[in-house]
Amino acid sequence: MRYQVVVSFGKDKEYSYEFSQSDLDESSADEARRWFDKEFSELKCEPTNPVGKVLIIDKILNIARKGGEKRFVDGKSWAAKFARYTALALGRDIIRVDVEALSIGY
Repeated sequence: MRYQVVVSFGKDKEYSYEFSQSDLDESSADEARRWFDKEFSELKCEPTNPVGKVLIIDKILNIARKGGEKRFVDGKSWAAKFARYTALALGRDIIRVDVEALSIGY
C-alpha cells in the first residue's frame, strides 16, 4: 500500500510526501503521537478547544502552522518526519493537511 500526505499552505504552495508500507513499518502510531506531543510543546502551540482537550488532528494542524511553510520548502528531515508521522497517527492512505483552512481531509 502507498501513503500520500499533502501539506498545503495555499494555492501553489503544496508539499507532497509518499511512503510505502515498509517506510511506515519503521515507526509506530504511539511513536508518532509522542513526536506530535513533543513538537506541540516545543512550538508553544495553543489548544484550540475551549475545554482544553487537544485531539491529534488539532496537534497536526497547529504544528504545521507554527512550524511554518519554510520547513516544508527546505524539504529537510523535519517535514518528512511530520508527513510520515501524520500518516501513522491518522492511519489513512491519503491525507491532505490544509494549513490555510485549518482542516484535514482524507
